[in-house]
Amino acid sequence: MPQIKKILLFGVLYLLVIFMVACSGDNGSETDSNEGNESASDEQVTIVYATGVDTTGATESQIEAFEQEYPHINVEYREMPADTGQQHDQYVTMFGSQSSEVDVYNGDIIWAAEFAQANYALELDRFIEADSFNLDNHFDGPIQAGNYNGRQWALPIYMNASFLYYRTDITDTPPATWDELIEQAEEMQGEEGTEFGYLMQGSQYEGMVTNFIEIIASYGGSVIDENNNVVINSPETIKGLEKFAEIAQSDFVPGNILNFQEIETENAWIAGDAVFARNWTYMQSSSNDEARSEVAGNVDIAPIPAGDEGSTSALGGWMAMINRYSEHPEESWELVKFLASEEGQKKGALEGARAPTVESLYNDPEVQEAGPLFSNPSFVEGLSVAVPRPVSPIYPEISEIIQIEVSRVLTGEQTAEEAVENMEAQLEAALEE
Repeated sequence: MPQIKKILLFGVLYLLVIFMVACSGDNGSETDSNEGNESASDEQVTIVYATGVDTTGATESQIEAFEQEYPHINVEYREMPADTGQQHDQYVTMFGSQSSEVDVYNGDIIWAAEFAQANYALELDRFIEADSFNLDNHFDGPIQAGNYNGRQWALPIYMNASFLYYRTDITDTPPATWDELIEQAEEMQGEEGTEFGYLMQGSQYEGMVTNFIEIIASYGGSVIDENNNVVINSPETIKGLEKFAEIAQSDFVPGNILNFQEIETENAWIAGDAVFARNWTYMQSSSNDEARSEVAGNVDIAPIPAGDEGSTSALGGWMAMINRYSEHPEESWELVKFLASEEGQKKGALEGARAPTVESLYNDPEVQEAGPLFSNPSFVEGLSVAVPRPVSPIYPEISEIIQIEVSRVLTGEQTAEEAVENMEAQLEAALEE
């Protein structure tokens, strides 16, 4: 019996040793696996970032800062054509063939819905939620522009808006409403050598659409709602369009105002021909260029005049999107997040004078010093009320319908009521197709 006990004891001890060795082997495997994961997370990845020509150096500065923060992600900067239309067409060709050669790309603020519908853009909601990226830090308009069918497809990186320019040597109290604009433009026309009271963009093209969008929005009108329903046929839209026509047909605008685009507006303005003008932020620079401008030192900006529902501005700008066919979506998200962040947008403001969409940056002393408008309360107010153009995958077709029908109102060929009825029918048919 003692011999049997010894044998049993030896067997138990042997099994115990085997068990301990096995456990030790498992722990070793787990350690190796963890080291492998750490190694994988530090693996160098290269992503391609495509954007238009940038002569300011802001893009390269943003990439450098990003790579310092994410040393395992290398960013290859691919310069696209300066012409927006050519950029658009190259992206369509590239993504239409499901190419993964570009990972992150910048797009015009009106492209988001089109690229989402065409499966060119990757939805960002899961990334936004996982990283608790706060969209509320941004002005509302640029966020809306990147949202289609309830999902976020793009994040804004900088923005633009329209403003009312006015001559400070003629008035220090710019009009707050459209009715006040009409009154002041009539009264002040001719002062300080001016020929006109007001300048805008009335030609049948995209710029006229932005004038239309902001004036109907100031009265509570809209074209398409967040559920892609056509809502253009409303008393609010009619009232805004009637006001637009009243201004276009007045005696205080040039007789050929329906041929005016941005360049004609700018040329007449810097020649000292008008008291007020509606244009984008870029005209502030030419207005105060002493070599070109007759009104240098006598120009300021104010928000676009208000209708019954307040002041609104048409939204412009650029957004970052991820190619749906990217082989590195996680790393691409890190870049998009950085470009849209306070840090990334501050780089854009300091290096490229790009207007941030992060509202808090306008309280940053460095940003305020970076551009003459960034410390101007009227500029910030104008950005805060900027509204996107209709967020739709068929926006170019929508724009064309608006251009034709609104132009016929401005020329007096049809009434505002007739125009909104025509637009309603055509827009519904286009969206149904």
